[in-house]
Order: sequence, then C-alpha cells, then structure tokens
Amino acid sequence: MTTFNDTVEQAIKNPDAQQPYASLGLKDDEYARIKEILGRRPTDAELAMYSVMWSEHCSYKSSKVHLRYFGETTTEEMGAKILAGIGENAGVVDIGDGNAVTFRVESHNHPSYVEPHQGAATGIGGIVRDIMAMGARPIAVMDQLRFGPADAPDTSRVLPGVVSGISHYGNCLGLPNIGGETIFDESYAGNPLVNALCVGTLKVEDLKLAFASGLGNKVMLFGSRTGLDGIGGVSVLASDTFEEGAERKLPAVQVGDPFAEKVLIECCLDLYKAGVVVGIQDLGGAGLSCATSELAAAGDGGMEINLDNVPLRAKNMLAAEILCSESQERMCAVVRPEDVEKFTKICEHWGVPCAEIGEVTDGKHLIIRHKGEVVVDAPAHTIAHEGPVYTRPFARPEWQDELQQFGGVEKPTDAEKIKKALLDMISSPALCSRAFITDQYDRYVRGNTVQAQHADAGVLRIDEETNRGVAVSADASGRYTKLDPNSGARLALAEAYRNVAVTGARPVAVTNCLNFGSPEDPGVMWQFREAVHGLADGCKELGIPVSGGNVSFYNQTGTEAILPTPVVGVLGVLDDVRESIGNQLRTVEAQEELYLLGETFDEFGGSIWQQVSGAGLSGMPPKVDLANEEKLVNFFANPNVVTAAHDLSEGGLGAAIMEMAIQAGCGVTLDLSEVHADFFTALFSESASRAVVATTDGAAVAARAAELGIPCVKIGMTSSEDKFEAGHREVTVALSLAELSEAWSATLPTLFGHAIGANSVIE
Repeated sequence: MTTFNDTVEQAIKNPDAQQPYASLGLKDDEYARIKEILGRRPTDAELAMYSVMWSEHCSYKSSKVHLRYFGETTTEEMGAKILAGIGENAGVVDIGDGNAVTFRVESHNHPSYVEPHQGAATGIGGIVRDIMAMGARPIAVMDQLRFGPADAPDTSRVLPGVVSGISHYGNCLGLPNIGGETIFDESYAGNPLVNALCVGTLKVEDLKLAFASGLGNKVMLFGSRTGLDGIGGVSVLASDTFEEGAERKLPAVQVGDPFAEKVLIECCLDLYKAGVVVGIQDLGGAGLSCATSELAAAGDGGMEINLDNVPLRAKNMLAAEILCSESQERMCAVVRPEDVEKFTKICEHWGVPCAEIGEVTDGKHLIIRHKGEVVVDAPAHTIAHEGPVYTRPFARPEWQDELQQFGGVEKPTDAEKIKKALLDMISSPALCSRAFITDQYDRYVRGNTVQAQHADAGVLRIDEETNRGVAVSADASGRYTKLDPNSGARLALAEAYRNVAVTGARPVAVTNCLNFGSPEDPGVMWQFREAVHGLADGCKELGIPVSGGNVSFYNQTGTEAILPTPVVGVLGVLDDVRESIGNQLRTVEAQEELYLLGETFDEFGGSIWQQVSGAGLSGMPPKVDLANEEKLVNFFANPNVVTAAHDLSEGGLGAAIMEMAIQAGCGVTLDLSEVHADFFTALFSESASRAVVATTDGAAVAARAAELGIPCVKIGMTSSEDKFEAGHREVTVALSLAELSEAWSATLPTLFGHAIGANSVIE
C-alpha cells in the first residue's frame, strides 16, 4: 500500500507521476487544486476522500450558485421558526409548545436502477438516519417514484424491486408509509427516480447538530461494521489503484439491514436522553470521508482518526476503501472523555458495535492513520466545504418555443365518447389506483397515522396528550416543468401546499429534491435555474421557508435527460388531528352536497388527457396564482364547514370525484353546467387553486367562500344509487360504481402482479 511518507518521497522524486484521478470523477483543474492545497501529490486515501467529497452528490458544485437564491429570498420573518435549515442533515421546524418536527427528502435514483430492491431499501435507510442525526425519532416515511412506461419490459424489473425494497426496509423499521406518488413516463425508462422522504419529531431542546467541538473529545463510530459494499456510490471508486484482485469488484449499491437500523434508532435515542452526545453525523454518501471531514470542518478544531480501530467485516481493506465505504446503519458521534464509558454501555445494552476511532484536536487539519502510517493530513474544511464551485453555462433551449406551441387536444362532445374518455383516464397508469403499491406498505404501525392511503396528504399525530399533529405532502410534475420550468416548480409547490391545506393544516415549511439531467448541458442548467427561482419566489410569496433540500444531477440515458422533476415537500401543522379533514364521502344514508372551489379554465398543456389521448407534450402548464392557494388555506382552517375535501390536480375534477365515489362506494350525481361552458373542460381541465368539498351545510360553504373571495359553485349531490352520473346541459354520462372501480383498480395488478416477490428476497 502507498503510505503518506511514500507519497511525499515519490512526489519529490517524481512530482509528475500519474494518479487515476480522472477515473474517480475529478477534472484536471480539480486535481491540480488538490495538489495546490496540500503542496504535494495526494496520497491514495486523500485522493479518494477529495474525489467523493468533491463529487456532484456531496459538494453541489454545479448547483451552489443557484441554490444561494433560496437564502436571498428568505426573510427573517419566514425563517423565524427554522431551528436547523439548509446545509444541515435535515430541516427542523419549531411547531410550538416545545415540539419540533424535522423532515427531508433525498434521491437514491441510480442505485435503484442498478439493483432496485437494495437501492430503494438503502434510500429509506439513509433518509431515516438523516432524521436520526438531528436528535429526532423518525415517525413516518413517504416516497416519490418515477419509472419508464408502465408496459415497458424493464419497468417490470425495476418497479417491483423498488417497491419491495421500500416496503421491506420501512416495514421492518416499524415506520408507517403515509403517501407519495408513482409516475410513468418514457424519459425515466433508463433512469428511474426514487426519492425518499422521512419525518421525525423531537423536543426543541433535544436538537443535535453535526460538529466536532471540544479539544480532547472522542470520536465514536457505532452501528454496523464497515465493509466493501457501497464503495463508489457517490463517485466511481473503481480504479485498480484501490483494488487487490477480483474480490474488490463489488457492486456499488449498498446492502441494508433494517433490523440493525431499528436497533440503532433506539440506541441513538437513549444516547440523546443520557446527554452523552456533543455532535453527531450519520454515515451515508461518502461514508467516513464525509462524517469525519464534515464534523471536523463544522467544529472548533481539527481531528485525528485511527482507521485501525474501525470495526470491519472484510479483511485487508485499504485505507481508501474504509474511508469511502458506504456500508449502512452507521453513525459517528463526538463524546466528552468522561462520557465514553456511559456511551459504550448504552451501545452494549442495545447490542450495537461501538469503537473509539479518534479525538478532536487543535488546529484545522484532519489527520488519519492506518497501520501506523499517516494516510491523510489535510485541512478538513478543504475536503468538506471547499470543493469547486462551477458557474455552468445556461441557455434557454431552442426547442422551448416550439414545445410551448399548444398542439391542441381532441375534446369529445357526445355522451359515449366522453364515457370512454372517463374510463380511459381512470384506468390509465397515470391515474389508476396505486393500491397495488401502497398495500405493500404498513401505513398504521405505531398507531398515530390519521390519514394515509388515497389521502391528499399524510396526517400523523405527534402528541398523544394534545392530539397535535402534522400533515405532509410531496408533489412534482415533470411534464409541467418541461413546458415551463419556473411555472412547473411553482405548480409543484402549489399542489403540495394545497394537499396539506385541504386537511385543515397550516403549511409551515418546505423541503425539496431537485432531479435533473446533466449540469454540463446548458439547457438543463437553464431548467434548473428557472425551477429554483420559481420555487424560491413562490415560497416568498406564500411566506413559507425552505428548510432544506437535495439535488440530483446526471439523470439521463445517453444524451436524453429525464423530464426536469423538482419534487417539493410541504409540512403543515394541525392543532388537533381529530379535526382533520379527510376526502372520504359519507355513506349514502347521510346525503351530502358537493361544491367546487376555484375557477376552471381551458388548460390542457401537459395534462393527463394530453398524455392519455396521445396528443404529445405541448403548450403551457396551468397558470398558478399563489394568493388563491392561500385563500384555500384560510377556507379549510375552519374544519366544521365541510365533511370531506379533495384537491384538484392531475385529471381535474373528473378524476377527483371519481376517486371519492369509488373509495366511499357512494353514488354521485353531478351537474357541471356552471363549471365551464365545455363539458369536457369542466371534467378534465387541470386548472390550479381548486378543490371539491362535500358538506351538509351548503349555505355555510358558499358564505365562507364568498367571504374569502373564492369562486364557489354547487356541482351535485351524493346519491343512494350505485352510479356515477355527470351532466352538462343536454349531455349526461352515467357509469356504475362497479364499472369505474374495476377500471381504476385493475391496471397495476395486471401489469405487475406476476412480478410480486420476484425482487423481494435479499440475496
């Protein structure tokens, strides 16, 4: 093995000796910068650390210049309740009465294509540890999934594996899965998106941060042993320099053990309760390279680490491999010397391996030893925070104007064609039931889930004494965002905000996961910049802060990028979850009136009907007025006005009402004459800022809407008849609930039922 001293000697004798920096993802100028920082050629271990920490995944080198806009648009008032924000493992929000909530969403896209089950499973494991690192107990997960065409052969490989990975890991952890999205589009065929979200709770005073403070404090590594799995997960650590034989050629996808993580959660909570943790960092992307350099860089000194003390599960691991391994279920804590014994005993109680691997020192250097030799000696902040920052060229693509020219859609006018369109829409992979997927997740474990499957937002109780709770939703539309990136991001924000609002919750914070193609493509960078500005400006308009986020670049197959997909998560607070509003219509014995809130326009650009009818993607997405979204928040703040509510988004009014009727087994009779002059537009327009509500007091709904300036029209009644009936002047369409239910529920089981279990066994 090449040692630190060997490297210094070699650098003197042969300063131009080649190192495999390019195969590790480093550019010529980046490698030159590393040598400039060190004043010499880096050791193998240093080169490995810089390569993973300066990767796009860890350093945000192509996105930093644009992400700063979030800070520039966040006012002091907006950020007043943010206890930990952008740059931390997860955002933390003070929700009152000494309670705080933390949430974050991250991508695990590429691993989930290579090995769907483990890629998705360890995506859940990673996001859960981000929440743990804030001092919180994880309480729920969600997922945002995007695949190629539903009938494509490879989707039958990827989707079942991803779903089984999510369900296996989350179910074993005992965390309810309270919602998400599953989208199909050709652009994701070779590059699926697997974005995982986790929510956690903590007391304000229990907040933990990632920093190494206090000279002489010890660095404790605890959790699973470090192995060869996951090496190369964030940079392509595949050079022969770091290999000694074929056994080193292992998959870059990590292998997860949810039972080990479940124990680790409880162990962490006991450590926090005992007050023995000064600072803490999870080991995810870049492994020990990230944990040690970030802890040291954020602290008030340097750090010395001895890799010989790291518990290993593979023999003869090289220093670079130990540092870059992304083995799962590991945490790194800074502990006062007098607390080490207590720390160790708590780990022993839970059966969690624990080792003292170093200590906080004076100075600013991170010094790492292996087998008696210094293999790393570098300023910690240069590894963790001084990666290159690129101002990539960006330019509006030449094809954007042509794409925005609306090609039009066929709008059926006679009853039979509209009936067929209804069935085509609700049975399409775009709108059909996701029960095939969500039934594989445990939604009610822990007993605090109030709303989950088919709900607009997941609703959880976080305080059993007061019944205070949270509502969480995450949304995105790649189709809208491709048509207009700025509007597409604002629409994602508006939908997630509206989904939270219709539960009766007050939206308080935003997180995001921005999935785009190559940053080296000026067109992609223009999409990214526009989306960031749309989201940031939208949050400022709503007065709601961005608490954190994630960027995933290089999502493309060959030169074809995915649809630009900014996933936006919104967290809302409910003073009493018992008063939350669901979307379940009452039984036929309690007949309800149905009202539409908001205005309907002829808006089909990027719509589901455009997709289902084969019209192709064109036009402009729906216009969004965030002031109207705020009005809906105020409307639903009075939960006594309505008995059920459902936001309107993809598929419009027709899709929303059909879902409500099918789920309740309740007949519906509609007259849409006053919604829009055109029947089909009334049914399937995707205009924003709209919701449908059920009530037994129509006068109260109308009065409340008028008070807030919200357009409101009665559209029908629930019915004791077993049918869905929609009329518009001279045209009426009627279908039985059984016919609708069969069309809605059969699609995914037909496509993927044969693949259940095929990818669910861990090899």
